[in-house]
Amino acid sequence: MRVRGAIALGVALIAFLVLGVYLGGHPSKLPTFAREAFTEEPTSLVAEASEIIKDNYFRKVGNTELGNASLQGMVRELRKRHKDRFSDYFSPESLEGFTQQIEGRFSGIGLSVVSSKKGLHVVKVFHGSPAEEGGIEAGDTIVSVEGKSIAGLDSAEATNKIKGPEGSEVTVGVEDAKTHKVSEKALTRAEVELPNVSSRTFKTDGKTIGYVRLFSFSANASKQLAHGIEKVNKEGAEGIVLDLRENPGGLLDEAVATASLFLPEGETVVTTKSRTKGDSTKTTSAGKIVNVPFDVLVDRNTASSAEILTAALNEDGGATVVGTRTYGKGVFQEEHDLENGGALKLTVGEFFTPNGENLARTGGIHPEVKVVDKPRTTVDEARQKALETVAAQVTG
Repeated sequence: MRVRGAIALGVALIAFLVLGVYLGGHPSKLPTFAREAFTEEPTSLVAEASEIIKDNYFRKVGNTELGNASLQGMVRELRKRHKDRFSDYFSPESLEGFTQQIEGRFSGIGLSVVSSKKGLHVVKVFHGSPAEEGGIEAGDTIVSVEGKSIAGLDSAEATNKIKGPEGSEVTVGVEDAKTHKVSEKALTRAEVELPNVSSRTFKTDGKTIGYVRLFSFSANASKQLAHGIEKVNKEGAEGIVLDLRENPGGLLDEAVATASLFLPEGETVVTTKSRTKGDSTKTTSAGKIVNVPFDVLVDRNTASSAEILTAALNEDGGATVVGTRTYGKGVFQEEHDLENGGALKLTVGEFFTPNGENLARTGGIHPEVKVVDKPRTTVDEARQKALETVAAQVTG
């Protein structure tokens, strides 16, 4: 859930600021609100420590490095003291990647990957992408970037080496899935729009069931989902499975707009409570297009806005929840721009389902129909169970 705004962060953050700057940073490199929080004495002390570090540390340290360390130190203390897993500091470089994810786009070569021992295993190649044009196929493995092995790197670090400015070149070493031979491919990065919805119909127990998967709540997710639903409706769907597995969430407004596709106008989607923002209730607007039975398929990585939508469809719309328990995220964040081009993502409140449940306290959403997909089989057992569950609700 992403909201840009400029508000005071309050006494608690200022209290932790001293510790953050102690970890390395001069107040002059901090945002205005932070600089003004210091009295003369601590400012002098921090300035002295900053100069000592720059003059005596055995490696050269720049102002940017010290400033970033200061901000990271503040957030680390918040996370530790309040058991907050979600507040974060984004440097200008990392903020760009986060923004691209929320907007459903990135500049790269157009692959969906997972970590492997050798590097990055290619799960999907996006249509029309530089990767497709370069002959990379699903099943191949990216083993190097610019001639350097990426084996052992986590997926975020490895993919960041592949991403870069649109129009720039990157050379990747690709191990062919069939021959296991490695070849180097020089590719020109391009802006790639992430496919956010997939849809099709299945014949299940003699019924035509629409299957629509939503991958994230990035910008325009509700419109993309509406197109997917309209597609299966035209194909004669008598029921719909909404697959939110592996969906990490995203924008709160998109969750509310998505709920409006399934529920009548005026239904409560989520209630939020915040010390600094006050309390609010989000309700559905006009625009319902689903008029057949539906259920929701979830797993352990269904989180945040995906959980909000699941709970609303279950509690307001009577949807059966199928799969395994969800992540259990009961708090929301706001993003605040900083003068250095980075941003603070801060937890600012809690959210509650229409029935008043906080999912962090309940340990997530617990499905009525429990089923686990077995990754080594060719059948998606969880999807099949969800299709059967909806088919059983279709009359006639």
